[in-house]
Amino acid sequence: MTRYDSSDAAARLGAEIREVRKARDLTLNALSAQLSCSTAYLSRIELGRARVSDQLLQEIGKVLRVDPAWFFPVQSGDGPLERHHIVRSENRRQLSDMYTRGEEEMGFRDELLSSTLSGQCYLLLSRFAPSKGAPPEPLEGFVFEGEQHAIVINGEVELRLGEELIILRTGDSFSYPSMIAHRFRNRTNEEAIMVWAMSPVRISW
Repeated sequence: MTRYDSSDAAARLGAEIREVRKARDLTLNALSAQLSCSTAYLSRIELGRARVSDQLLQEIGKVLRVDPAWFFPVQSGDGPLERHHIVRSENRRQLSDMYTRGEEEMGFRDELLSSTLSGQCYLLLSRFAPSKGAPPEPLEGFVFEGEQHAIVINGEVELRLGEELIILRTGDSFSYPSMIAHRFRNRTNEEAIMVWAMSPVRISW
């Protein structure tokens, strides 16, 4: 028996494969075309109704650019609800390694605070490494459907929101529709940390 044979584990794995696939902007047909399984079987996997072999999971991870181990977070606790829904700080999963843009270009590194990517929104923590000024030319702002809410819990971050430059300091928070072009940068010599709530789930930066 493998670690994803139980119905609960299979449902969780299937939901996260589905969310990563959608975040990569791939249809079931497009993903299955690159795998050794049919669209119908992949659909059953995402619904938690079919077993995923180790070989198939490796294929899925390669196409989705995700280490298969990412789908199996360390869960601890006495009860099943605690193990399923609580994320201990030492067990957070990295998100930045899954992004289509590198950490140097993004300017920050993300950790997943939510227990899953399969909800309507997700919570993450961003760490902005110290920096000493601005790049020679302004970088393109991000624009996508959805909304973002966040609070700065340490340090100082510059937010470029539309045509405005806004300095956010510890304790400052915000919310805005993410169709407004936005970009963040830490211009100080200290690490800055922000906690975000974002909807919908998005990992294709």
